[in-house]
Amino acid sequence: MWTIIVILIFSVIAYFITDNLIPKLKDLFINAGLYGVDLCKISKEKIPEAIGVVSGCVFLVTIFLFIPIVFGNNLIDTRLFPHNEFAELLAGLLSICCMLLLGFADDVLDLRWKYKLLLPTVASLPLLVVYYVNFNSTTIIVPVPLRQILGSSVNIGFLYYVYMGMLAVFCTNAINILAGINGLEVGQSVIIAISIIIFDILELGGEQQKAHTFSLHIMIPYLATTLALLKHNWYPSKVFIGDTFCYVSGMTFAVVAILGHFSKTVLLFFIPQILNFIYSTPQLFHIIPCPRHRLPKYCVETDLVEASRTVIKKSDINAISGIILRILSLLHLVNKVEDNQCIYTNNFTLINLFLIKLGPMSEAKLTICLLLFQCICSCLAFLIRYPMATYFYNV
Repeated sequence: MWTIIVILIFSVIAYFITDNLIPKLKDLFINAGLYGVDLCKISKEKIPEAIGVVSGCVFLVTIFLFIPIVFGNNLIDTRLFPHNEFAELLAGLLSICCMLLLGFADDVLDLRWKYKLLLPTVASLPLLVVYYVNFNSTTIIVPVPLRQILGSSVNIGFLYYVYMGMLAVFCTNAINILAGINGLEVGQSVIIAISIIIFDILELGGEQQKAHTFSLHIMIPYLATTLALLKHNWYPSKVFIGDTFCYVSGMTFAVVAILGHFSKTVLLFFIPQILNFIYSTPQLFHIIPCPRHRLPKYCVETDLVEASRTVIKKSDINAISGIILRILSLLHLVNKVEDNQCIYTNNFTLINLFLIKLGPMSEAKLTICLLLFQCICSCLAFLIRYPMATYFYNV
């Protein structure tokens, strides 16, 4: 447990370093042309973008400095050196470093969506290689109700590596999709990180103690630097985090999920992001017209945000898009208005859905509502993981 105490001390220091660096580097980003304007504010002042690279760098440096401490005792007698654990940590850091670089490149170059799907796949290769060398376990446990048909376990082979690669792609993009208002991206990442840390602590006394200790060594400094970033990104935001932070966060969650052997549990903490992805699918795949920005619409007169809308020409509606609109209307998941030529509907994001159901509200209140929903979903995830799991698995 002494390593946990050390990483806690390192993380506290990392928090204050990140907190002090962000305001000092703001002008540097603006002078480099990395700035934007908050579309949900009256003020049009320049706000620095891609500040997530600051918290990401401090997070990685903290873990780099921690490596000699956690592996220091084994350097005296190299015959006892845990090469497998060391390789896992280096592979995880390499994947996170790749996403830090690629995320910053995206903020600067504004890459197209097809590259945003390809890059996490490439960055996850070190993880998959180390997993293959150290474990190569591709067997999944079958739920009790299905064991008479499939047996107690099934080896899915190469498909398991496809699943882990897709997990990395999903995690790095899911947070980026559920975004657009002050504090939401960082806030949901904080809640997911806290949920993983609580899960690690609950499992420390189990058979996978080393895996959950490894997860804590990564998640604690990540949480500390992210909390410092949240302080500056909360409403009214003084900085924009950029895709850099979303990519680093997603890959960090993927690293602990894959190398910590609890990927299904991590996915449970992503329930809001999964719901948002499913709801957004018609626009993401351009079945329904998808504007460049789907963030809420700001009303100057009331200083509130309301659901943004997209316009669909009736002549462009095919069988698939027509069925989707009809189903969503029956489920009361869209606010649809139409005239002779066009259909006007809200953009398909969880943010806009909240505004439809709860009505226009201030940006800060909307962020709080969404983060409360994230907390409720984390509680539901623990309910599924522990009490309900006993009905499906022999645990």
